[in-house]
Amino acid sequence: MADLEVGVTPYWELTFDADGDVDARQRDRLLREVVDRGVKDLIVFAHGWNNDHAMATRLYSHFFEPVPALAPNARLGYVGVLWPSMRFADEPIPAFARSVVPVSAGPALDKGTRGALLTAFPGRATLIDQIARMLDQQPDGETLLEEYGRLVRLLVELRPEAPGAAFAADTLPDSGTPPGPSDDPRMFLGETARTCREFARALAEDAGAASAGEGAQAAPRLARAWDGAHELLRQATYFAMKRRAGSVGERGLGRMVGRLAQTAPGVRVHLVGHSFGGRLVSFALRGLPKGVRTVKSVTLLQAAFSHYAFAAKLPQDARRSGALRGQQDRIDGPLVCCYSRFDSALGTVYPLASRTADDDRAATDIALPRLLGPRWGALGHDGVQAVSGTKAFTLADALRTTLPASGCVNIDASAVVRRGGAPAGAHSDICHRELARVVLAAGRIR
Repeated sequence: MADLEVGVTPYWELTFDADGDVDARQRDRLLREVVDRGVKDLIVFAHGWNNDHAMATRLYSHFFEPVPALAPNARLGYVGVLWPSMRFADEPIPAFARSVVPVSAGPALDKGTRGALLTAFPGRATLIDQIARMLDQQPDGETLLEEYGRLVRLLVELRPEAPGAAFAADTLPDSGTPPGPSDDPRMFLGETARTCREFARALAEDAGAASAGEGAQAAPRLARAWDGAHELLRQATYFAMKRRAGSVGERGLGRMVGRLAQTAPGVRVHLVGHSFGGRLVSFALRGLPKGVRTVKSVTLLQAAFSHYAFAAKLPQDARRSGALRGQQDRIDGPLVCCYSRFDSALGTVYPLASRTADDDRAATDIALPRLLGPRWGALGHDGVQAVSGTKAFTLADALRTTLPASGCVNIDASAVVRRGGAPAGAHSDICHRELARVVLAAGRIR
């Protein structure tokens, strides 16, 4: 049935829970069949935020569709990773019909997103109902906004001792010690009203609205804050999914690739990840058993984590390193990062969220994201940064040449990754023949 849904064969699914535990039947089937089917190159794709199985398999079907014709002589197999993430229903996916991806308007919580929250955070229906009610009613008074912020923090278990908290870090002290309370996203721990106003201003600017000063004159202060409250909830769920992606990658997929290397050592593995799926496959490198060299390429598509994640030293603080420092060396091939300037999710709101998460002491009237500087960038917006020897290509040049055999490679994919509406922009515009060619070129699959 899965083969028919996705449209390529042989195709397997691997389903992981929030702790990284894999479905045993799916695991055993893959380990048993991958050799029997004569697979030599196995492409393993991890989705980013998706609401359900159908949406994830639809993404895989779209992306994998051109691959067999592009590599007709390769002995390929395909794996779709399924993990418990979520997508807000107002984030359009360009390759999908609008009827598949309903879009909401305003701060109120639409039915689709409410359902996704209930699935992503089981057992918290009462909390989600309270959050939805406040977004719908937008009550007066900053005290009530602070109560809204408290409910959001409860929803995503925003506390240092929460399970998997260490997997949310993009950077670490140089000693390699895990993050402590100071590494938590302070955007949720400071003044909710101020943070919501900053989000509202950033989103208005990105949509081509009036300047922040004109907006302040045109709308009441609290109304503007509630306009950003929906974004605060989005960012809180992003944080939870970010933490979950790291945990599933290291504890789940990394160990699974190790098992596969034992069972089928001749199978070449190629990891592909979109958005937080890019984080998942990157953390899988950290979970590989010692000596495993079967990962031949990693391709990141609009990856939603820090562009300094692989850096040995941060430009702004040499005492810190990326959480994945040196993990690209676990690949027996290149780490290829595709990015686009049209990705509004990573180019506008991500840097503002990151900046707010790191420093809650700055003045309220801050510069907008485009002025925040490189410290707050995401891999999917400008590629790998501060890693010595990283090579850079346009998409056209990357497709005309042979990609490096190792190290980090940045590819500006703005030529094709350019469609999509607010608030995410082109973040999910990844189903292109050219990007499928990049995956094959990264893995030297012919």
